[in-house]
Amino acid sequence: MSDHSLGDSPISPSSSPSEIGPSGGRSLSHSRGGGRRGIVAWAMWDWGTQPFNTVITTFIFAVYITSSVFGDTDSTSQSLSLSTTLAGLAVALLAPVLGQNADRTGHTVRNLRWLTWVLAVFSAALFFVAPRPAYLWLGLCLLGVGSIVSEIASVNSNSLLDRVATETNVGKVSGFGWGMGYLGGIIVLIVIYFGFVRPEVTWFGILNEDSMGIRVAMILCGVWTLLFTIPTFLVLRDIPPPAGVHKRTRVSPFYAYRSLFRTIAALWRSQRQTVYFLLASALFRDGLAGVFAFGAVIAAGSFGFSTGDVVIFGAAANIIAGLATMAVGLLDDKLGPKTVIIGSLACLVVSGTLIFFLHAHGTVVFWILGLVMSGCVGPAQSASRSFLARLVPAGRDGEIFGLYATTGRVVSFLSPAAFGAMIGLGHLVLGSGEKAQHWGILGIVLVLAAGLAVMIAVPPAAGQSALDPDGSPAVR
Repeated sequence: MSDHSLGDSPISPSSSPSEIGPSGGRSLSHSRGGGRRGIVAWAMWDWGTQPFNTVITTFIFAVYITSSVFGDTDSTSQSLSLSTTLAGLAVALLAPVLGQNADRTGHTVRNLRWLTWVLAVFSAALFFVAPRPAYLWLGLCLLGVGSIVSEIASVNSNSLLDRVATETNVGKVSGFGWGMGYLGGIIVLIVIYFGFVRPEVTWFGILNEDSMGIRVAMILCGVWTLLFTIPTFLVLRDIPPPAGVHKRTRVSPFYAYRSLFRTIAALWRSQRQTVYFLLASALFRDGLAGVFAFGAVIAAGSFGFSTGDVVIFGAAANIIAGLATMAVGLLDDKLGPKTVIIGSLACLVVSGTLIFFLHAHGTVVFWILGLVMSGCVGPAQSASRSFLARLVPAGRDGEIFGLYATTGRVVSFLSPAAFGAMIGLGHLVLGSGEKAQHWGILGIVLVLAAGLAVMIAVPPAAGQSALDPDGSPAVR
């Protein structure tokens, strides 16, 4: 990757529409790339915001807010489920039109900056959630709104991929961004667990009473986000939208949704490949989320991992996922993202099935096959993003990646439902007195297999967009 497009100045291409490229065609085909400096700056956003996903919503705060100090654990878990569902519904409704708004105005970076700062504030505000039942809904509301902000911000970040990458390195760049997120998340998790959660006296000399270690860690998450995203906003700059794509820059919500439905109809008529991919990716991305969501549960419940074992396994899994994602990004550009996705999903299906059949052989089975699965999740996620980036029509990055977020949310119930249903089936087969939690992994495997089956039927990302510059349908 070269720095020829950067010089010493921030990324801010000429505002001349002729230099951006003609209206129509693919967004990626007009990109001159961002060079090393732009790519690293873009990837630092993943590094900087990862504490919200890793520390807050997965390993630390979500466990804290559902603990017995806030009430009956069944009740707190149901409350968390409700707040998460409402947040997901909000994302599904808002992501495409807010992404479309960024496309219309050209304010993608500005929107990303404000959303990132808001996310940092909400992360730090979790400090005020004291370990008492009266603070349960304060914590859930902050967590829910933070999740909405994080998802909408991710739409803006994803839509910048076509600006910092080119047609020849988009897979490598996408993998680098995902890998940076994984590595940043595990570093901050290790720092917080061993520096603030586990010790009786935190690194700052604060007694870990009244859950103060976890609460101070939330401030650290906010500060981490603010500090490590500074390079993103120093280097990346907004550019005017391509001429002729959007007739209006300011529209009503009603007009925005009407325009969104027109976009979906146009994709269905002239680029069904994108529609099919959105459906396939929604399935397998939910399965990928299920791998991490229930991996620790299975490790503890079916393989006897202690809390410390789970943290160590989580650290190893994220490191392997990060490194694998960066490495496989090179294959993405050489073999194509569809090949990477299918290979990763096939490996996940086989590994998950083996964990089920070999579970009686103890923890070594989960250590080996669980880490193999971890090494496949990141490449599939990254290749999914780069696949879509190769298809996005010029000037519609935010809208299409918003649809990407929406379709993922629409089916986000599948993995949890399949996990629970297969455990229920296990009880019927084995008898009510037998443990059947390991059957749950078959539910995740079924979702992944469904996504794999649909993905096989999706045509490869051949570098075509809904309308080529001459106005003719590219994919029929």
